[in-house]
Amino acid sequence: MKIKRIPVGVYAANCYIVMDEDTKEGIVIDPGSEALVIEEQIKKMGVNVKYIFVTHGHIDHTGAVAELKKALNAPVCISEQDDNFIVNRAYMFGNPENCGKADIIIREGDIFNIGNMKLKCIETPGHTLGGMCFIIDNIVFTGDTLFEGSIGRTDFDGGDFETIINSIKTKLITLSEDTIVLPGHGDQTTIKNEKVYNPFL
Repeated sequence: MKIKRIPVGVYAANCYIVMDEDTKEGIVIDPGSEALVIEEQIKKMGVNVKYIFVTHGHIDHTGAVAELKKALNAPVCISEQDDNFIVNRAYMFGNPENCGKADIIIREGDIFNIGNMKLKCIETPGHTLGGMCFIIDNIVFTGDTLFEGSIGRTDFDGGDFETIINSIKTKLITLSEDTIVLPGHGDQTTIKNEKVYNPFL
């Protein structure tokens, strides 16, 4: 497995390209901005992108979804709650045709095969109503749920502090301690580090 992290946009949201090196099949997670930069890296790596996965519906993680979907002809995968958030926001701002809405609604326990990789979806609400994390082997992509030494904000629409703490403690901290955490912003960490050092936990 090969992973490329690309911080994009003014908020430096982490977009990830994940590729199975044997088959060259892969995915894009959270293309928040700078679609051309992401496309260039995809071509450089030689990835056949099968899906675009979205951890949650905030614009810094979805801003390039529609453009990449068109360029790659890859279906967009997101939770129902955050898909509704994206669509409603698009109508609010008068751009419903280009909002990057879901082709595939994902739920707890869904499994996707990408080459020789298996991606598992887990529901982790709290930052948004429909926040998701994705597990591949010993790596978890946490979006804005869990960061190195911190957690996602809960003062946005759909956020709730008790809910995000419950999500982290029941869905993430229960993973193997050597699990690598690749968050939506900032540097990678491990479940063990967050158990020991994260002041919110």
